[in-house]
Amino acid sequence: MVETADETVMEKQEQFGQRMMDILNGGALTLAMALGYKHRIFDVMDDLDAPAAPGEIADAAGLSERYLREWLGSMAMGRIVEISTGEAGEPLYHLPKEHAAMLTRRAGDANLGVYAQEMPLLTSCAMEAVSNGFVTGEGVPFSQYPDFQAFMGEISDARHQKLLVDQFVPFVDDGRLLKRLKEGIRVCDLGCGEGVAMNLLAEAFPNSRFLGIDNHELAIAKANADAATLGLSNAEYCVADAAALKDDPGYENRFDYVMAFDAIHDQTRPHEALESVVAILAKGGIFSMVDIAAATDPAGNMDHPLGPFLYTVSLMHCMPVGLNCKGAGLGMMWGREKAVAMLEKAGFEKVDAQSMAHDPYHLHFLCRA
Repeated sequence: MVETADETVMEKQEQFGQRMMDILNGGALTLAMALGYKHRIFDVMDDLDAPAAPGEIADAAGLSERYLREWLGSMAMGRIVEISTGEAGEPLYHLPKEHAAMLTRRAGDANLGVYAQEMPLLTSCAMEAVSNGFVTGEGVPFSQYPDFQAFMGEISDARHQKLLVDQFVPFVDDGRLLKRLKEGIRVCDLGCGEGVAMNLLAEAFPNSRFLGIDNHELAIAKANADAATLGLSNAEYCVADAAALKDDPGYENRFDYVMAFDAIHDQTRPHEALESVVAILAKGGIFSMVDIAAATDPAGNMDHPLGPFLYTVSLMHCMPVGLNCKGAGLGMMWGREKAVAMLEKAGFEKVDAQSMAHDPYHLHFLCRA
């Protein structure tokens, strides 16, 4: 039997209708999971390790049973937790171990539950401002995102503490960076935030000297305080605009190694920031730019497992922050091809975009001026 055009259209509509239901359900589950993660309900259910009544879970978590019952309904409908019936006919809920291995704090690098908090945080921080940006074309200031910045800082800090010294540093330049850091070189962390990454390196490599640069005064104040608490005489931090360093003679040819972790795509003047890196590198110096692994052409990201998520995070944060003060607005998904072109235009003679086994969602751009 030959299918008619009308039947084909109806079939496509039905398929998209199912897709829309999946989207609506997924969005709702993300919101509910964010609350569950924040209140450690997944961790509590993991510890209980058996079907339990809502009252038992509420007592163990120190939470309201009425709120918890509604939350458990959402989790059961989403097949996040399993539901069964007790001897008295009451509903019982259980978090399977294979689910807990991806939702709880004990999951380590496999923890995806923590990322459920991202969209709700961005919504509370910037929904109205981003909506206005659709009309005005204006960016959103960094100060609009205090809760989200704190959250992302925690995520980044956890990754650095686990991977930076033991896996990332030995990976860079086929181990040559590790040797040089042990001997003693001058290092700059561009967009250092609260300094977790740099303090880890300063502690691990006492013969090297480190300078962290960021334009966020509160972050720099905390970085300096933490360095002092750790007794790190080889680490200091200052407030500065990365794009302006190239015009400051005090920074010229000053550093043997410069690093920037997820920092360049948020810059309002990313081209000037990259030119600054070229200017502040000493002869023989190298630059590590770590950024999201993606293609510049959106069509090249259609099979990315987190494509919709990453583009939406960029829409709600990275792109509008980059547009602030009439900035470039690169966005998080600027992609490998554009990144390489911008690095070469800035003056790097050799750019090597490298995948990292220990972090498949980022690329390491090893650059030499």
